[in-house]
Amino acid sequence: MCFLRALDGAAERYAADLDPNGAGLYLVPRAYRMLLPPGAAPGYAEAVLRLCERHAIDVLVPTVDAELVALAHAVDAFDAAGVRVLVSPAEALETCLDKWRLAEACQGAVRLPDTRLVGSPGATRPEGGFPAVAKPRTGSGSRGIVVVHAADELAGLPQDGSYLLQEFLPGTEYSVDVLTDRDGRVVAAVPRARDKTDSGIVVAGRVLDLPDLSGLAEDTVRTLGLRGVLNVQVREDRAGKAALLEVNPRPPGGMSLTVAAGVDMPRWAVAALLGVPMPERIAHRETAVVRHWQDVVLAPRELGDMGDVTEAARPGAQGDREAPA
Repeated sequence: MCFLRALDGAAERYAADLDPNGAGLYLVPRAYRMLLPPGAAPGYAEAVLRLCERHAIDVLVPTVDAELVALAHAVDAFDAAGVRVLVSPAEALETCLDKWRLAEACQGAVRLPDTRLVGSPGATRPEGGFPAVAKPRTGSGSRGIVVVHAADELAGLPQDGSYLLQEFLPGTEYSVDVLTDRDGRVVAAVPRARDKTDSGIVVAGRVLDLPDLSGLAEDTVRTLGLRGVLNVQVREDRAGKAALLEVNPRPPGGMSLTVAAGVDMPRWAVAALLGVPMPERIAHRETAVVRHWQDVVLAPRELGDMGDVTEAARPGAQGDREAPA
């Protein structure tokens, strides 16, 4: 929704979701609302392409992890149809969406917490000891993450290589929003402190001028070959040194803080896809933001009323929603 709101008045906006109650759908008129199949469904990219052709869409901005790889593999078909997709190369996405592959790819390029596979030799005690953090290799948000206080607790976790054991970082957590041009050159890297969260969503935060964090995020993006608008999450250790936690290779849910700090990443990203030259660098200013829920008030008959439902495999389905960052 942050990305969609930022483009208000700058572009003709369409919204698509698999849930007819998705709030973002109601930021646009009925004729501009679409229902989609789940991002992991067979034929998902083809369904989205048909919608783009039917509605003469110029730029497609995916915001859900589950749909990114499928769209990246189909980007040539979208280009041939005149649709520019804000998405990184498929290989870079697959690396980001697997936290073990991410750690391996970034080893030696940026600072990382000690990371091991649960069930592998030597995984019983991470560097720094316990407590440690166990998390699934794949997935978004905080789902499946547990704090492990002793080695014997690892027995209760999957031993098949699907879980990581990671050094516990007790310091401040930051999200760094990054904007690149179409060639991957970083144009802006904006750190924001996650001062208060509610169900994983930032509700109070500060945008700060922290060159070390911006540099860590830029090194990560260059190492992985990412493109567009994305989010790098880091956290400080006991000595106050930041290390890479994960990469969200899509526009983050906290984008409004970065826009408020003077870096309108959504508008610049769309403009760049349409051929507008990017500046050498876009500076941000320090600011603080407190976020709150905003109601979209509708007539009862309008809830669930879509302009295009022909590509929806399961109307009313839940899941594949944007993860906060």
